[in-house]
Amino acid sequence: MELTIGFSLLAFLSIFMLFFGLDRALNSQSNVIESRLDRYASRPAGTAAMIEAVGSQPRMVTGLNRMIAARGSNKLATDLARADVKLTPSEFILINVAAVLIGFLIALVLTRSNLILALVGGVVGFYMPRFYIRRLQARRLDAFNNQLGDTLILLSNSLRTGYSLLQSMETVSKELPPPISQEFARVVREIGLGLTIEEALAHLLERINSEDLDMAITAINIQHEVGGNLAEILDTIAHTIRERVRIKGQIRALTASQRMSGNVVALLPIAVGVFLTAFNPGYISGMWTDMCGIAMLIFGAITITSGYFAIRKITDIEV
Repeated sequence: MELTIGFSLLAFLSIFMLFFGLDRALNSQSNVIESRLDRYASRPAGTAAMIEAVGSQPRMVTGLNRMIAARGSNKLATDLARADVKLTPSEFILINVAAVLIGFLIALVLTRSNLILALVGGVVGFYMPRFYIRRLQARRLDAFNNQLGDTLILLSNSLRTGYSLLQSMETVSKELPPPISQEFARVVREIGLGLTIEEALAHLLERINSEDLDMAITAINIQHEVGGNLAEILDTIAHTIRERVRIKGQIRALTASQRMSGNVVALLPIAVGVFLTAFNPGYISGMWTDMCGIAMLIFGAITITSGYFAIRKITDIEV
């Protein structure tokens, strides 16, 4: 009976997500011009995806957008922009809710209707989309930083040939691969829509939270105010960034085994517990039916988490 209810809820959730996706696809073509102008000119990157034109999205999504905007919080929108995820905050919240329900139902089925482990599955479902966004942010930031040195060299050489800064950034958007070409193409579009170079570069820094990029943008802004040889300044910054990228690569190579050990130590007890719960639930059922077992689980979770973060902190060497 309980399994039937679980599968019914899962089927209902699947049908709901299907119709939601169809509604989103059918309504995504309206008000294209307004949404593009909103995205590239009228608001910073953090809030550009927050409020869409009425009618361009389903009513539920539009209502959530207005609620988020009324609270004045743009952190989620900024996180989505930094991960280059083409979702509004309200759409991500709906996906997060669906992930919680799916995690709860899957854990409920696998653990044979154990409510405590089903709640744990719901918690895992809550954090999985956010963990995925963090992974996309880190991967995109690493790719951007690895390309930044070559980008500054290209900007410097373009300035020496007589190009303006805007023409040099347009060259970067055409010659280099993503993600740096996408970001500089967006800077060029924002300037073409009426923003100043300082404003467009500030939006770029909001989307890419990089210390190296911050240093380069600061140098460009100072050069615009007091003058100077921007090509030579960019060459110096590019050399510094390349050396930093090289040293970071060496550090990651030297600490790879320690980081892998931390991941294995943290995930192995969880994997063993899930395996035993799924294939021999009677053997491990005492861990969550007896108070001593529950206390052991809580203590184990605390020590595993603290050990994982301690290893990550030791191997995270700042350059």
